[in-house]
Amino acid sequence: MYSINLQSFMVWKLILNKVLLKCEFIARGPHTYITKELTMVKNYTCFFCLIALFTVRGSYSQEIRIFNKEDFDLRGDVKSCLVITDYGKEEYDFDEMGRLTKSVTRYNDYDYDITYYKYGQSQLLEKRLENYRENAFDSATSMAHFYEVDTTNTKIITEKIVSYEKEFLDKNQYFYDTEDRVTRIVRTNNDGTDETIIEYSVYKDEETKTYILNGLQQKSIRTSTRKAKSGSNEKVVLTKKFLNGNPLEATEEIVDASNKLVSTTYFNYDPTTKQFAKTRVVSYTYDETGALSKTVERKDDVESAKEYIYQYDNGEQGNWVKQIITPGNAYTTRRIKYYDFPEETNEE
Repeated sequence: MYSINLQSFMVWKLILNKVLLKCEFIARGPHTYITKELTMVKNYTCFFCLIALFTVRGSYSQEIRIFNKEDFDLRGDVKSCLVITDYGKEEYDFDEMGRLTKSVTRYNDYDYDITYYKYGQSQLLEKRLENYRENAFDSATSMAHFYEVDTTNTKIITEKIVSYEKEFLDKNQYFYDTEDRVTRIVRTNNDGTDETIIEYSVYKDEETKTYILNGLQQKSIRTSTRKAKSGSNEKVVLTKKFLNGNPLEATEEIVDASNKLVSTTYFNYDPTTKQFAKTRVVSYTYDETGALSKTVERKDDVESAKEYIYQYDNGEQGNWVKQIITPGNAYTTRRIKYYDFPEETNEE
């Protein structure tokens, strides 16, 4: 078991707290929250968050991402979006370029988390995570991420993470190749230094991306293309996860030509047979607007289905403002504000 100091525990306690409270929101959200590796939040289970909490040195650093309105299933000149669920509220603000500038998670009237994003041209410069409990700012669990870019040779981005109490937590360095792909991530904190190597390989029509942490494989993503029954091309994304270099679980995602997730098959590794065993399959159906309309889960010869019904703010050309999931009639409401840009006029 890896060691863990107080600073690392604080970081992962904050992350775990956010993920646990958001798990239901991710599971219930629109198809964007389900499909994105593809998008915003990957479907890591809370179980693996618990593993990460107690094996911080065993986790590998993630690549830097800039989120935009499309990651939240939003279209048009969206300025802000308030998502109301039965567990709380999510608020998102976007700049005129559609980039996320602020997100708020409200668990109740007194407890909430705020994340701010600051950009310089196309680069993320700063990310601040502020936590409030009983309406009071909690400096002990709040932190700031600062980013610096060095393009002297191939690009290097340095991320420094400090607490609001001016305490150093982490430093991550992201090394890019000439194709602007991250090939190495070096993480330094009070526990020491971790190095994640990201390898890219191509075999026939398959592309594989492999993450190796301190010499041990952590994850691999193999992407290939094949013909669907409809005759169009579809993408097959096989993701395998490892723990301390040992196989743990896998998913196979089928993505159609319009980049929509068609199905996800889940596997657990069986150490007895030394093979991945299928545990369940989830298939996704979309309506003519591209919105998720139905999911079907098959597990142990038992099938369960959910259907999604929407209300829109501007007919089917706008954004959905209410989503109802049947059976159960669970619902999510969105309140969306738009930028009022002046209409362009053509001068003769």
